[in-house]
Amino acid sequence: MLKIVNTVRCLLLAVTVVFLSVLLYSFYTIPDEIYTLQDEDSGVHDIYTLTYDTADATGMRSFSTGSYKVKVSLFNMPIKDSVLTVGERKYVAISGDIIGLRLFTEGVLIVDIDTIQCDTGTFCPGESAGLCKGDIIYSIDGEKVLSSQSVNNKIKYSGGRSLEIEYIRNGKHYITSLTPVLSNYDSSYKGGLWIRDSAAGIGTVSFFDVKTGMFAALGHAVCDVDTGDILPLMGGDAVSAKIVGCNKGVSGKAGELCGMFEKNSVGVLLSNGETGVIGVFDEWDKNAELFPVASPSEVHKGKAEIVSTVDDEGKKYYDIEIQKITADASDNKNMVIKVTDDELIAKTGGIVQGMSGSPIIQDGKLVGVVTHVLVNDPTKGYGIFTENMTSPKESFAYTEESACAA
Repeated sequence: MLKIVNTVRCLLLAVTVVFLSVLLYSFYTIPDEIYTLQDEDSGVHDIYTLTYDTADATGMRSFSTGSYKVKVSLFNMPIKDSVLTVGERKYVAISGDIIGLRLFTEGVLIVDIDTIQCDTGTFCPGESAGLCKGDIIYSIDGEKVLSSQSVNNKIKYSGGRSLEIEYIRNGKHYITSLTPVLSNYDSSYKGGLWIRDSAAGIGTVSFFDVKTGMFAALGHAVCDVDTGDILPLMGGDAVSAKIVGCNKGVSGKAGELCGMFEKNSVGVLLSNGETGVIGVFDEWDKNAELFPVASPSEVHKGKAEIVSTVDDEGKKYYDIEIQKITADASDNKNMVIKVTDDELIAKTGGIVQGMSGSPIIQDGKLVGVVTHVLVNDPTKGYGIFTENMTSPKESFAYTEESACAA
């Protein structure tokens, strides 16, 4: 009998410990702020109960948009108070089309510093002025810089006079003096600066707003090839492009779509940020099919599709699998995806440069876009949540009600 009593006590103790552990775990893991959409389950109430004004609130569809104070309970035992924010479902038109991007920088980017051979020996005016690779020359003698050629002319015709340089480093403006020297090579004044004022390439349009024609592309910034820094956009345009070939990806080397710009411009570029390029089309399909934008909590591991253009057959749906999800909103690597489509693997080897921006569709929703390839395994890559795409994301999407009225 004593043995049975001790066994029961041990079982009760174990159950109590497990129960208290669950309560403690729940307290620290349930967020203080819960975000959901009107037609979406919050995810919390799969196990827990949310109550609002003593009414059972496990069905989120009963909530209007706004913020509510809710109690989170487990087995009718209150655990903590949270704030439930209910947002409207957004809708966009997906793309997957290839596009050419031409960017002109605000100021000129210093991509390298070099020495100049002059009568007094070897000298580096840029280094002496405190300038570094990655700095942006914003103005010279108070005059805003518009191109690399304008900088070259200012230095070339300076006569060796010191120039006041306003430059940007890490987002902050600084002033310095640059004194050009006469080069023995061509008898002209030089500053020892290698600079760039533009960039061009192809990418994939992710989605667009059928009301405004505003579009998002790439899912990552356009960066300078030498410095790796984000190119500060002064202006740019989008042009039509076509695929003329593909260098397939192999382990250890990323593949690349080979594209060709066509003459006609199709839109203008507005911004170049960490999570993509934003622009506005000149013309677009105002009756394009709308897809609901998924919140990060709706994205799950499992089968999905990407929409990509990888040859002259145009955009197609290709099978992928979402293998890992990371909810870090500051990162454009929210998902690890794997290409499972034999046709796409045969064409490209998996994910290649130029496919960045390809929409990712899961359960009939736009959950994100492709951003990077894993060099050691071209069948795998990263994706960013649609919700994390570059601001102003609210300009892209609107409710189904307003979409139908457009």
